[in-house]
Amino acid sequence: MGTVTEAEAMRRAIALAARGLGSTSPNPVVGCVVLDARGRTLGEGWHRRAGGPHAEVEALRDAAESGHDVRGATAVVTLEPCNHTGRTGPCAQALIDAGIGRVVYAVADPNPTATGGAATLAAAGVDTAGGLLADEAAAGNTAWLTAVLRRRPFVLWKYAATLDGRSAAADGTSRWITSAESRADVHRLRAEADAVVVGSGTLRADDPHLAVRGVDGASQPLRVVVDTHATIRPTARVLDAAAPTLVAVAEDADTRHLAGALTVRLPRAEAGLDIPALLAELYAREVRSVLLEGGATLAGAFLAAGVVDRVVGYLAPALLGAGPAVLGDAGIGTIARALRLDVTDVARLGPDLRITATPLVPPLVSVPATTPEGN
Repeated sequence: MGTVTEAEAMRRAIALAARGLGSTSPNPVVGCVVLDARGRTLGEGWHRRAGGPHAEVEALRDAAESGHDVRGATAVVTLEPCNHTGRTGPCAQALIDAGIGRVVYAVADPNPTATGGAATLAAAGVDTAGGLLADEAAAGNTAWLTAVLRRRPFVLWKYAATLDGRSAAADGTSRWITSAESRADVHRLRAEADAVVVGSGTLRADDPHLAVRGVDGASQPLRVVVDTHATIRPTARVLDAAAPTLVAVAEDADTRHLAGALTVRLPRAEAGLDIPALLAELYAREVRSVLLEGGATLAGAFLAAGVVDRVVGYLAPALLGAGPAVLGDAGIGTIARALRLDVTDVARLGPDLRITATPLVPPLVSVPATTPEGN
């Protein structure tokens, strides 16, 4: 499948790909490293932004600018080279034209409009192998893979709470439960997301701004307010010009006071708006990843709809004993129906703990049983 040197190069390519998080949507993050016959790096690159050169082209350009001949070299790529012409040309053909002799990729491209690059490479006589460190590469591209395979945005629910699970005190005060370190980390999550979603309750209680701060070069995500009855005030901070904002309301809501705001009308659900319809609307707007920040009620609705893909909880070493819980009704009435999670990471941020977990569901990505081979 791959040599030790190629595996090392793949890990480097995965790290390069991560630099594109928050900038490439609706495209995936991809990294590429070009090696010579002795395993030395000739060039490397990553997909920096949607519409810009793909990782393979960046790596070939880097090699050329360094004066290296890539004929017969090996390209190590985190995702199967694309096979279609969109805003850029097909990467499979670019590799063939450059004279690359071997291509090793991690994850097969599940996008029906772009897949087939491996077959094109093999047909051109390029030695091609897939599946190297597929799980590691897929983990770095989880949001995009989820969006492609499930036809909806990837949803990360973030919350902050005391150790006894309270999001605010009994009198409603909530700033600041967690530390400055945790709040800075939330801005990192915002910078990596295409959209940040809150509910009307959070808007009324906290008047959040929801824009990214303190992250160099970050693209501002779309701010989304789920506001069934259109109760948002025109003076809400989220409606300023710092980032785009979309207000989702019910089909019969009165929005005359929001004449200058971007709104979308969605069908009602049993309580609030139809969450799958909201995600479908965001997907149609090329949103591939959502950071859900807003409130216990909205979080419960997302969980009840079965659309939460990852949970990140920031736990402060404090106890309140009373006050609102972080999660509202999620349609779970008995312990047998509890949504079980797999804890994938625990980190210390200042005095707080950050716990990352994913629902126990089958993996989205499977490594092909066979890989195409060239000469």
